[in-house]
Amino acid sequence: MELIRKREQIRLAEQGRDLLREKMDALVREFFRVMNEVSTSREGLELSARDADRSLLIAQAVDDPVALKSASFATKRRVVLDIDSRSIMGVPIPVIEKKSLALGVLERGYSIVGTSGRIDEVAEKFEVELDLIIGLAETETTLRRIGHEILMTRRRVNALEQVMIPELYRQTKYIKITIEEREREDLFRLKKVKRMLDRRKRQSRDAAAVTET
Repeated sequence: MELIRKREQIRLAEQGRDLLREKMDALVREFFRVMNEVSTSREGLELSARDADRSLLIAQAVDDPVALKSASFATKRRVVLDIDSRSIMGVPIPVIEKKSLALGVLERGYSIVGTSGRIDEVAEKFEVELDLIIGLAETETTLRRIGHEILMTRRRVNALEQVMIPELYRQTKYIKITIEEREREDLFRLKKVKRMLDRRKRQSRDAAAVTET
């Protein structure tokens, strides 16, 4: 029956809405957790950047500019990242394999004979800053993707609550009214047929009585 089918659709739609609400609540909790992580990471990056800049200024003021520039060119290298992914409530999240970019003094490509410890310190602090930048990029990407999924989930919940479910209830009400109207019409016809049968029975009895007399 159509009415039973509509009621089942309502049940499934409301069940889907409730599941989406649960998903959205979980995503919101995760969003705020990651947002705190982003805030902490940004503060750490700002401190690291200031520290690295301070060390660079000192090296520029004290050390030989040629030695400093030579060391900076020698330390240039490609940064290769291994990126995997994980899922949070169905949301694909990037995962960057945590490999420190910090190098030892002998691994940076410049001669330690012509450079000072201050230049080594500058290189080390900028390597730390780069590590923090990569970590922050991963966390901020996670935050954006979770935020986008929250918006999409909220739209689906609103579509169910404000459009689909009310429309199903409207259709169910229309079907019930139609069924009730048919039942009233059927009852009216039955009563009409019954009256006709009763009248014919009376007429038959009256005719039989006249014949007997």
